[in-house]
Amino acid sequence: MNEKGTISEEANKILKDSPYLKNKYKIKITVLKVFHPSEVFENPPVKHVSPWGPCTVVKEGQEFIVNESGIMPEGFCPSAFQTLWDPIRTLQFGGKTIYYEDTEDAWIACCSDGLRPVVFKLERI
Repeated sequence: MNEKGTISEEANKILKDSPYLKNKYKIKITVLKVFHPSEVFENPPVKHVSPWGPCTVVKEGQEFIVNESGIMPEGFCPSAFQTLWDPIRTLQFGGKTIYYEDTEDAWIACCSDGLRPVVFKLERI
């Protein structure tokens, strides 16, 4: 990994050419909604130590691609990526969601920041 916490292009090429990854899918992550804490709580249940506002890492409408290697896309929130890991891997390996009538290739999930959550759409591409 480089200083940004992302994988180098050379390592990414080696991973991409691996036979282990041949039957895996890319995943598109779209930021659907970034909530301000006041939208979630009128009176927060805990005192927040950092500035009180919505997530500053991602913006609504942003799109990120997780390639077949499963490496976190540059500029994406590490905490959110960890939370989304299970549905990402499920979709990458061809798994299907049973929660939606109109698609088996998408998943709606949110990050684990309960005071200022972000909702994402994951799509197998």
